[in-house]
Amino acid sequence: MKNKIFTCLWFDGTAKAAADFYCSAFSNAKITADNPMVTIFEIEGRKFMGLNGGPMFKVNPSVSFFVNCSSEAEIDALWNKLSGGGSVMMPLNKYPWSEKYGWCQDKFGVNWQLMMGKMEEEKIVPAMMFTQGNAGKAEQAINFYSTVFKDSAIKLISKYEKGEPDVEGYIKHAQFVLYGQWFAAMDSSAPHAFKFDEGISFVVDCKTQDEIDYYWNTLTADGGKESMCGWLVDKFGFSWQIVPDMIGSLMTDPVKSAKVMPVLMKMKKLDIAAMIKAAE
Repeated sequence: MKNKIFTCLWFDGTAKAAADFYCSAFSNAKITADNPMVTIFEIEGRKFMGLNGGPMFKVNPSVSFFVNCSSEAEIDALWNKLSGGGSVMMPLNKYPWSEKYGWCQDKFGVNWQLMMGKMEEEKIVPAMMFTQGNAGKAEQAINFYSTVFKDSAIKLISKYEKGEPDVEGYIKHAQFVLYGQWFAAMDSSAPHAFKFDEGISFVVDCKTQDEIDYYWNTLTADGGKESMCGWLVDKFGFSWQIVPDMIGSLMTDPVKSAKVMPVLMKMKKLDIAAMIKAAE
């Protein structure tokens, strides 16, 4: 299933503006659904959800997005667009790992790592940075996620060696596949002020209640925590939303949505049968 797992970005009322901005920056991007609560959009076939969740959380650099660029003209144009009004984490320049690379945070707070050359098979690849108490746990997390999801594989694990600028044995860069989709991960022992939180989460679309039960129980095991409305936090502090793929049809129907929302708001793990019954 394409985009079985997709990214949710938390905004304070600016989800549609952010989606419009990304559609203007990337040539292959489009908005596929929009309502006051969420805006669904795609960039290079990768699905995103912008959630107007209020001021409680903000996106931060613990999750960034690699963009594999095929030409200097492409990387320059994207850099100028995405860095405008934002901030530069690493300037666009030549580095040992790329002829041209730069890391910027755009004006909506989303972080992008642009590079020449093809490190992964997909154009857009989410990258998880394990910081603070999770620094050093990237490899453990990759191994865990690879057992949880189907069609998974670990493609690359590169570790810091003695004398390099982080803890020896920590993950410098890793690439892995979950449900046929590429992801990246790294450790950082630097004194970052940010860590994983609800500002960025991954959504898992499920066809059945059995699927929901499986992902919910597996991802909350061994120190994970249940939250509300299909949200959970796994043992590494990363947030997931485990949802039925039919939820979109319920939420876009104003009559059904008005009936379902009061029921959904009382749930932790989502119950498909209860949601369908409420919509009747």
